[in-house]
Parts: sequence; structure tokens; C-alpha cells
Amino acid sequence: MITFISLLLLLAVLGFAVARPRGLPEWVAAVPVAALLVVVGLVPWRDALHELGELGPTVGFLAAVLLLAFLADEAGVFRYAGAAAARWSRGSSRRLLGIVFVIASVVTAALSLDATVVLLTPVVFATAATLGVRPKPHVYACNHLANSASLLLPVSNLTNLLAMSAAGLSFLSFAGLMVLPWLAVIGVEYVILRRFFAADLGTPAHPVEIPDEPAPRFALVLLGVTLTGFAVAGPLGVHPAWVALAGAVVLGVRQKQPVATLVRKANPGFCVFVLALGVVVLAVSRSGFGAVVDRVAPQHADLLGLLLMAVLAAVLANLLNNLPATLMLLPLTAHSPGLVLAVLLGANIGPNLTYVGSLATLLWRRILHGRGHAPVAGEFVRLGALTVPACLIVGVASLWVSLRVSGL
Repeated sequence: MITFISLLLLLAVLGFAVARPRGLPEWVAAVPVAALLVVVGLVPWRDALHELGELGPTVGFLAAVLLLAFLADEAGVFRYAGAAAARWSRGSSRRLLGIVFVIASVVTAALSLDATVVLLTPVVFATAATLGVRPKPHVYACNHLANSASLLLPVSNLTNLLAMSAAGLSFLSFAGLMVLPWLAVIGVEYVILRRFFAADLGTPAHPVEIPDEPAPRFALVLLGVTLTGFAVAGPLGVHPAWVALAGAVVLGVRQKQPVATLVRKANPGFCVFVLALGVVVLAVSRSGFGAVVDRVAPQHADLLGLLLMAVLAAVLANLLNNLPATLMLLPLTAHSPGLVLAVLLGANIGPNLTYVGSLATLLWRRILHGRGHAPVAGEFVRLGALTVPACLIVGVASLWVSLRVSGL
């Protein structure tokens, strides 16, 4: 009964986050449910406070990165990227797909998957319209890369931030282990999407005169400095949230943004939702369902163990969403950095199979609906059925090689 109630409440919170009835924010359901679980004793209040304390720095970093991405957009970084993509493609839809892959992979890695979904996807729509090409392959690339290309850096995805802390890895160690899986997965995604959308990409090239977009040099340099700061902050004992906040403050002051706008763009409501969701997931982890997951989770970071852990994370991501899946699995894998990173492969690649796999995918779907290009569920799942298994296999194999080379 406890297992059933815990799972039901988690699904109710996630369902509310998906539907957002009357436009209400996600925390409206998550906070009362989390409080209820504490009041009735399914989550002891000491455990709830400990979970909030563990998640606090990570959620603070998320807020700072969301703000930094917004300010980069206001500075013209994404307009510049869109103009460059249009100019370099020379009217070719196939060439544009390759350029979108590069830009989306870099944006996702440096500014998080939310930046790719929320800020880059509309730019890709506009670029496709300017060139007169079909937008579908390019906007699908944005969604797939928002998930699968978020493997590289701790800042690329909230799941990565949680994993870096659990694995005890530095920023550079994390990136060093994940660069090979990142490249391999992106390569597989490109090959499959190019073949899957061959008809859409087969339109004749029509070169279009693209006006020059001035490069936002200050913003680009600041983003580079901020990324460098992430790498050097760890050895100095400085949490990367402070580096992201410093970059956002500098850019916000330069743009003379109102404080109220900065607070709103940091999305405090979503941050509260993540904190409350952590408490709800804790109840599920303490139930019989968590015990079942514990029994089936592999304990050794050999090639088979890595693959099984990645598959388990992918399955849970598509059943429960990737953030709850990550929160549930990380405590079971903290003894092994390799298994922690395998969780990320499943949690970040797996959501490309279904709409509910990640909140970013749900947001991407909402953006496409708003632009009159609603994705077809069958097509989305067919593409995911091709990419997810292939990417998991090459990602796990690449991770295994990285672990062997590093000696972990």
C-alpha cells in the first residue's frame, strides 16, 4: 500500500507538471504532496531536510545557468548563431542539419538543455523559414540533442550536476570521462536523423542573401570566461553556482536588466518544484518499488554492468521521468563513478523515446504546438526506437573505454 501511494503521488506530481492546468506552475502540486508525505510520516522530516540540503546547491546552480542563458539570448548570442547557420548552409537543408547539430551540441553542453529547447528551437524555426526548407529535421535535432548532447559537462543538465556530486568527480574529470561518449552519441544521432528525414532534407538548395548579424563579442567572451571558471572553481573549493551567478550578474548589469526580471528568469518556481520532487522521490525510494530497483541494479562497473545500469535508467526515465529516475538511482551507485555515469547515459539518452522522458522534451513539444508544427507521436516514438538503443550501446562502449583509460 505504501508503495502504491508513493508511486501514485509521484505520478500525480509529474502529470500536473505535464498538463499544467490553467497554466499553474509545477510547484503548485509538488510542494503540497511533499509536505503531505512528511506530515504522514512516509518521509521523516530529518530525511526530508537532508535531501533538501543535498539538492540546494545544485538547484541554485540551475537557477544561475537559466539566468545566464536568458541574458545570453538578450545579448544576441542565439540570433547570431541563427544568422551564421543560415549563411553557412548556403540554402542546403542537409548542410543546415549538420550546422544545427554543431550549434545545438555546443549550446546544450555550455548552457544546458533548457537553452537549446527554449532559446535555440525558435531560432532554428526562423532560420528554416528564411531558407525555405522544411523545419522538421532541424527542430527534431534540437530536441534529441537537448537530451543526448547534454552528456559532456556537469553544467549541461541538472542530472549531470547531481551525478557529479554523487560520483565525487571534478569538473574536468567529469568532462574527460564523458567527451568520448558525447562525441559517439552525437555521431549516431546525426547518421540516424539524416536517414530518417531523408525526404525532408532532399529539397533543392536555394541560396538566400543573409544580412550580417553583429557578433555579441562581450557576451561570447564572458561565456567563455564563465566556462573556464567552472573548470578552475572545483580545485579552489568554489561551487560552480557562484561562477555561474557571477557571469550572470556581470551580463545583467551590462544590459541594465531590472532585478525583478532577473529573479523571474531564474525560474524560482521550477527550482522549488525540483526540491519538492526530491522529497516525493525519496518516498518512492524508501518504498517497495525502491527495494525492487535496488535488487535489480548492477553493482559492478564492467561492460555488462554499465549497459544494464544505462538500460535501467532509460526505462525508469520513460516510466517516471529522467529527474526522478536519476534521484532514485544515484544513491545506489555512489560507490562507483562508472555506474553513476552509466545512469546519466540512460537518463539523458532515454528520454528521446517518449514525450514524458524529460521535462525538456515536454517543453519542446509545447513550443512546436504553439508554432503549428505539433509533432506526431508515432513518428516521435519510431525515431526514438532507432536512436535510443543505438546511442545507449555506443555510449556505454565509449564510457567503458574512457573508464579503462583513466584507471577508474
